[in-house]
Amino acid sequence: MKTSIYKRLGKAFLYLAFAKAILITTSCKSDHLYLTKVTSTQTHIDSTLQSVAQIEAYITPFKKSLDAQMDEQLSFNPVSMNKNDYKYNTPIGNMLATIVREQGEPIYKSRTGKNIDVVLLNHGGIRAGMPAGPVTMRRAYEIMPFDNEITIAELSGDQMNELINYLIDRKRAHPFDGMKIILNADDSVNEITIQNQPLDKDRTYIVATNDYLYNGGDDMSFFKGAPMMKIDYKIRNAVIDYFKKVDTIKFERDNRFEVLD
Repeated sequence: MKTSIYKRLGKAFLYLAFAKAILITTSCKSDHLYLTKVTSTQTHIDSTLQSVAQIEAYITPFKKSLDAQMDEQLSFNPVSMNKNDYKYNTPIGNMLATIVREQGEPIYKSRTGKNIDVVLLNHGGIRAGMPAGPVTMRRAYEIMPFDNEITIAELSGDQMNELINYLIDRKRAHPFDGMKIILNADDSVNEITIQNQPLDKDRTYIVATNDYLYNGGDDMSFFKGAPMMKIDYKIRNAVIDYFKKVDTIKFERDNRFEVLD
């Protein structure tokens, strides 16, 4: 009986050895594959692209819900505002600078105990105007479509002087708050104040901006190397939160930046 079992086991091992030999032989064989041709096609995403009924049916309920949220009235704007209404400062720019301060400063102060001295944004960051009438969440997304975050930087007196010279050289309605820049007709400086005080080159100024500008966007190199803090608050979200809490938007052009006759 034992001999029969051993014979069977012997045959089994023999079969296994034979199978292993075949695997080794075949696995050692390698086919050399080479890329000989590349083909591609283009699908243009434009008005000629036909919709797919199944996809449309699936997303329609979500689109209706999103549209309802985006078009809900949050506030009211009595006068149309656009970023090119005036040369040196505009109602819409003043609004955005005020919103960054009003919405961002309490968060920053709760974490550091410090107030914001100056807010600086950029003219090009305003991507749409605000027509007179109901103010919606959609309007906030149109004005600020980017995911830029409020960023608080600590600037030395010299860096602050560079910031002011930048604004004087550009002579554009970059939104800012907390400063006054008055030039004479020949572009010489008549008055510069920060929080109603002359520039002090020996102190540090707290400047609220966005992460794009802090990283040198629009050639704002004066932020380079400045200590900074992000407060995890997108400017667009700050705008939406502000719209929700005020009944009527009221902003005007003022004399924070002007050239005397």
